[in-house]
Amino acid sequence: MLDLDQWQEILSTIRKNRLRTFLTGISVAWGIFMLVILLGSGNGLANGIMYNFSDAINSIWMGGGRTSMAHGGFNAGRSIQFNNQDVQLVDKMYDGIENLTARYGLWGSRVSYKNYYADFDIQAINTGHQVIEAIKLDEGRLLNVNDIKEYRKVAIIGKAAKEQIFKDQSPVGKYVNIRGIPFKIIGVFNDTHENETKRFFIPISVAQKIFITKNQVGTIAFTAGDASVEEANAMIEDIRKQLAKKYNFNPDDQRAMWSWNALDSYQRMQSLFKGISIFVLIIGIFTIIAGIVGVGNIMFIVVKERTKEIGIRKAIGAKPSSIIWMILQESILITSIAGYIGLLLGIVLLEFIAKILPAQEFFRNPGVDFKVAIGATVMIVVAGAIAGYFPARNAANIKPVVALHDE
Repeated sequence: MLDLDQWQEILSTIRKNRLRTFLTGISVAWGIFMLVILLGSGNGLANGIMYNFSDAINSIWMGGGRTSMAHGGFNAGRSIQFNNQDVQLVDKMYDGIENLTARYGLWGSRVSYKNYYADFDIQAINTGHQVIEAIKLDEGRLLNVNDIKEYRKVAIIGKAAKEQIFKDQSPVGKYVNIRGIPFKIIGVFNDTHENETKRFFIPISVAQKIFITKNQVGTIAFTAGDASVEEANAMIEDIRKQLAKKYNFNPDDQRAMWSWNALDSYQRMQSLFKGISIFVLIIGIFTIIAGIVGVGNIMFIVVKERTKEIGIRKAIGAKPSSIIWMILQESILITSIAGYIGLLLGIVLLEFIAKILPAQEFFRNPGVDFKVAIGATVMIVVAGAIAGYFPARNAANIKPVVALHDE
């Protein structure tokens, strides 16, 4: 039952020792505040890094570069340029390959519509590229296989590019000139990365007929299905050996052919942030422990100051359990209120940072999981009870005669 007299006595004791109570509470509040800030900042960092993994996680990318090693009678410095035959070679090597695509970038291409002229990045692609980049359709349709096979002069336009050229009008069905050639807009796409919606996608077959010579390909990409990191890396090495034999470059020459395994990078980042989260949690817990130790020390002082009072209570028949509960209540009250204040201030600060700080490439949406916040609050209450228990137990074991003679 709720003992109002006992609570009034606890509040009276707290009021008489405001400074001591404040210093006790601030150590606890600071500990939970730092735990929330550290965890929230760690989440913000993880969100920022993972934001860059908006494309298919199981994708593999590769492209030609420039040799850095002399090989097979050729000097270093040769340019390696992939073509359609290389795409077919990769397709035949593995049955598990999905969404195979080739891409060629036509960077800074002049685009015009009526009296509007501007330069945009045009990417010539196969249909699988749309899946790999996980683009979202806003209007119309995406490129399909018939667009590639029939060499249709069609294009899909990014949302940002659409707003720049067409404003509030729908571009679907309208024609724009890309490098002086008319292309029909068939769809509008969106992407997680806003800067990637400032471009156009056109069929690579059309680009190779009009803008590119010798069926050239800039990048080859595909998704590797359920392949593990090791299996995906083995696929890259096999493809590298085949292309090295064809183009006569050293298979160990990483500059002759670059490659990127998205799954490998993703798992490395996951492991990194798991380690960071554990490290941050340990620091936060030790910060809280330091505060709880302070609470325990203060409660020992409280017991020392109230030794005679406790002796009188025991002399008139107070049970040890009632004395323990009285001191525990004071400890729990201080740590609960201080912990809640620290938790609230930490969440408010994270929300404030999230609002005033624009989303960065490596730091986005700092915040703490609701379950973690509740768990931290419960931990504070439990720790406050533990911190107060030992001095309370000592107080309950004091003999009345000894307590009454205490100076």
